[in-house]
Amino acid sequence: MSIPSAVKSTPIAGRQQLVDYLAAGEKPREAWRIGTEHEKFGFRTDDLRPPTFEGERGIKVLLETLAARYGWEVAREGENPVALSRDKASITLEPAGQLELSGAPLETIHQTCSEVNAHLAEVRSIADGMGLGFLGMGFQPKWSREQMPWMPKGRYKIMREYMPKVGALGLDMMTRTCTVQVNLDFSSEADMIRKFRVSLALQPIATALFADSPFTEGKPNGYQSYRSHIWTDTDADRTGMLDFVFEDGFGYERYVDYILDVPMYFSYQDGKYIDLAGQDFKRFMAGELAALPGTRATMKDWADHLTTAFPEVRLKQYLEMRGADGGPWGRLCALPALWVGLLYDDEALDAAWNLVKDFTLAERHALRDGVPKHALKLPFRGGTVRDLAREAVKIAAHGLKRRARLNAGGADESIFLQPLIEIVEANQTPAERKLELFHGAWGGSVDPVFREFAY
Repeated sequence: MSIPSAVKSTPIAGRQQLVDYLAAGEKPREAWRIGTEHEKFGFRTDDLRPPTFEGERGIKVLLETLAARYGWEVAREGENPVALSRDKASITLEPAGQLELSGAPLETIHQTCSEVNAHLAEVRSIADGMGLGFLGMGFQPKWSREQMPWMPKGRYKIMREYMPKVGALGLDMMTRTCTVQVNLDFSSEADMIRKFRVSLALQPIATALFADSPFTEGKPNGYQSYRSHIWTDTDADRTGMLDFVFEDGFGYERYVDYILDVPMYFSYQDGKYIDLAGQDFKRFMAGELAALPGTRATMKDWADHLTTAFPEVRLKQYLEMRGADGGPWGRLCALPALWVGLLYDDEALDAAWNLVKDFTLAERHALRDGVPKHALKLPFRGGTVRDLAREAVKIAAHGLKRRARLNAGGADESIFLQPLIEIVEANQTPAERKLELFHGAWGGSVDPVFREFAY
């Protein structure tokens, strides 16, 4: 939900306004929607290098051509196109030019899958002529951090300078990772709390199912989801499993208090990003920041600040599922199917809660910390994560069947879980499949991944 321009400029008078902003996301069930986002790596088909922003084969030309040919509206920073929008969808750039589609809020996974299809077809129709391809994986398999380009966005310049002060892997997170996420609604504070707890406890299960980042600079890195591991050494102030979500008394207010304690990155003032990295948002609310003397934070600043925390599940005016590696087309549809099946059907939500409600804090952390390396094979309570994944996918399938949203052929949304069912049954993650190819048919090279797994 975007903020009306009248509200954007409203100075923040107190904490209750911030709580009310989150609560304003509440929607009746019939208004619940599905917002799917995915990022992908661009590469030049001749030398596999990531495209720069400038140049005849650059991201700038790609964006301008997409806008001209398919009716997207261009947003610019200075002269540079940095985002496109059409209807309620947008295309944005991650720091190294990873292309992100933030889909429109849609009613069914069938619509989500059509949207992804149409987007990839549009991109391909232009990229092919430029000698560019796009790859869905969790981590850039070939190129080093120093070989990644940077996009000319003010926000990223600030983050680029701040990241090395707070973690060893933040710049890798920015330049070399891709994810697929889904944003889902809630009807009340109680509904938000229940969904937040279930999805946070199960986020490592999604990480395991979608694990697809086993290579760094052309070699196996010892992880199945290296992207997930990267978040453990990015910035402890704004990442993690949010233990307080499981404590009595959790709700909007407690989340507001958490976000108020997250150090700032920036404020967007008069078309420019002001560097406020490490500053205290509460002091900004009081107009006490040296970089912006007398300027008090507005609701637009609050909305921006909410986007600078990166926990495994994030609350804005909806809940964001943030645990999965990017991947091929089928898994871009499977991720929203998994979470809609678990969270949008009452019986499924009850079953999912029963699955996780007695997890201890230590167990939740053991799952979060162990899954990036071991994925489905991580031991858990006399079994493995695969057992949890099988149960979660089964619950989701029943939830989607009960939702009974059918396509023209009469199939319900559970058809989109098929890639996950295959992963569970084979007990082989996408990362393990690629490692098998690397050690076999690919002869110890990651280069074939750009050909065999491109969109």
